[in-house]
Amino acid sequence: MGRPFVITLEGKIYSCKYCGAHLALSEDIVSKSFHSRHGRAYLFSKVANVTVGETEERTMMTGLHIVADIFCVQCGSNVGWKYETAHEKSQKYKEGKSVLERFKILGPDGSNYWGSHEAHVGGSDADDA
Repeated sequence: MGRPFVITLEGKIYSCKYCGAHLALSEDIVSKSFHSRHGRAYLFSKVANVTVGETEERTMMTGLHIVADIFCVQCGSNVGWKYETAHEKSQKYKEGKSVLERFKILGPDGSNYWGSHEAHVGGSDADDA
């Protein structure tokens, strides 16, 4: 398959906690009030170094959405999800944006918000209320 092409971001960077690949910039955070099954999550206007999985309908705290899990391009870890379609008008702002779970990423200062848990855990299924 070859070596993955990994983009290097500059600034305050959020990165994959498993391999350190750059995923997003602090300046691209839309909201810090999202939640996943593992705790806090952030909505980003754009992310880098991810692949997008298959789309599926999920019922979340704010209604029915069509989403796709996103995976780190370097190590393959599930790091969050991307909103493809929101059915409710009030949720349309999420379309095309991605959520990174804090449990699965490192903060700009290298902080790991959930200790040193190293298990690769399954998909996400919740967002903000």
